[in-house]
Amino acid sequence: MKAFRGPKVWLWRWRRNPLKRRADTVEAWVLLGAWLLTVLAGVVAGLAATRTVEHGLARQRAEWHPVVARVTERAPGASAPDANTPSGDRVWAKVRWSVPGGSTRTGQARVLPGSAAGTPVTVWTDSRGRLVTRPPAADQARFRSAFVGALVGVSAATVPFVAGLALRGRLERRRMDRWDAEWARLGPQWGRTTG
Repeated sequence: MKAFRGPKVWLWRWRRNPLKRRADTVEAWVLLGAWLLTVLAGVVAGLAATRTVEHGLARQRAEWHPVVARVTERAPGASAPDANTPSGDRVWAKVRWSVPGGSTRTGQARVLPGSAAGTPVTVWTDSRGRLVTRPPAADQARFRSAFVGALVGVSAATVPFVAGLALRGRLERRRMDRWDAEWARLGPQWGRTTG
């Protein structure tokens, strides 16, 4: 049950008023604390996540590098007319590449349909020579880290916000119970007449 609040007056809980109860002051501090924690948690978590993602993606750009691999057997599909075929028209094929230590590795990579054995393909590898995806460019990394930071910030801010709402609801229920008790005690006296 929502309490009747009357007209909206800005900062009424902070103004001096002989009718203001202790519960009103407690609720004002709870709301202020909840809002401050909501903003602080969202900003701190969002900035931390953004920085972490930026560092991770920068490390990928620094450590991952392109390597020329060769198709080991003919790729499935008909031969493509040109090398500028969109990546959606590529197929998976087995490729082989050399790692800095001199050994060779094999794996699956996207190639043009119908590529013959021995066709060169550029693949990306990490520092151990394992296949990885192409690292995002600097502008893509900034967008990705900002997006992840915003999601983490909003998620982190939800916790104190919901806790503040729950605490405020509990305070309001407690206040309504006290009003009911006062009404039960004083309400019957209104019917008396003086004489």
